Amino acid sequence: MDDVVYQRGDPWFSDGNIILVTNDQKSPIAFRVHKGVLSRHSEVFQGMFEMPQPQSVFDAPEDCQVVPMHDLSVELSILVKALYDGPSFANRSIDDFFYLAGILRLSTKYCIGHLRTQAIHFLTETWCYTLRGHDNMVDLAVKTPSVNQMSYPFVHPIHVLNLARETNVRIVLPSVFYFLSLYPLNDLLRADHPKLLTKHPSKPSSELHPRDIKDYTLMFQRRLDLLMDFTRRICGERKPTEGCTNQKACIRHFTRATFRLERSWKMRTGVFYFMSDAMTEVLQDGTFCILCREAFQQEVTQYRQHAWNELPSVLGLPCWEDLINDEIPSGRIPSSTITLEQELQQV
Repeated sequence: MDDVVYQRGDPWFSDGNIILVTNDQKSPIAFRVHKGVLSRHSEVFQGMFEMPQPQSVFDAPEDCQVVPMHDLSVELSILVKALYDGPSFANRSIDDFFYLAGILRLSTKYCIGHLRTQAIHFLTETWCYTLRGHDNMVDLAVKTPSVNQMSYPFVHPIHVLNLARETNVRIVLPSVFYFLSLYPLNDLLRADHPKLLTKHPSKPSSELHPRDIKDYTLMFQRRLDLLMDFTRRICGERKPTEGCTNQKACIRHFTRATFRLERSWKMRTGVFYFMSDAMTEVLQDGTFCILCREAFQQEVTQYRQHAWNELPSVLGLPCWEDLINDEIPSGRIPSSTITLEQELQQV
């Protein structure tokens, strides 16, 4: 029988001693690499290479073991290159998310801890576990120009959700479901948003799984409850601050501000941005006395942080600190965790 011809993939090292072959395209794609390098990073790879392989149908050098791989060639390519050179995560377009998706999938499959951790770290820079990170993400979304008619962060939350489900990454779920709650359910069920229609081999499912509709509904209701509670109680039921120099005027101005807020929010309003915007508006309004402005700022800051800290519990998840301890190995915790600890102390 004639040997099957394969295409050389990237990487291909002339001194490599093992050939990994995928068959997800019209013709097999082969990667010639070093057994020791891959085994050093993954016990799963090491075990695979130690197992006897069936007689190869591929034309290969005598000193090269041929191992069939049941992975997408594009994902195996970026995984192997990341093992040699390190990953190159970015957030310039939706393709950067698909790059991360490939590394996260295969680093999870082959138990490559350091690459999985780095991928999760980068994912949480957008789908954050701190309120400060969330605020920075929203600020970037407002300021960043569209790329190929797609707005920042370029990827749809459904794709992030389904990738997280595939790879058992829970730490991004509260943030993802919060942003999903800004979409009407019928839009999500149609799955026709331009971001969902992008074609790529590494694209996660574009459908909202039935099991996730419950969590979406819970987060949607929580966001609306926060909007109403903030508007009616934190703003509408305010009493003059002790030492207020103009009680009647401050009460009157808060009543007017509450009326404006009640009329301004919509079903798709982001509650954390809404509260921050209201706080800024009051701070810059000289018709309030300085004591009432400062007291309002302090109360809103604490209310926002408390609401953020409770997001995981809306989905029945452990608190933020436990999620971090479970998903970020000891000694690899990023500096943003310090911010989280400081924020939790504020409540």
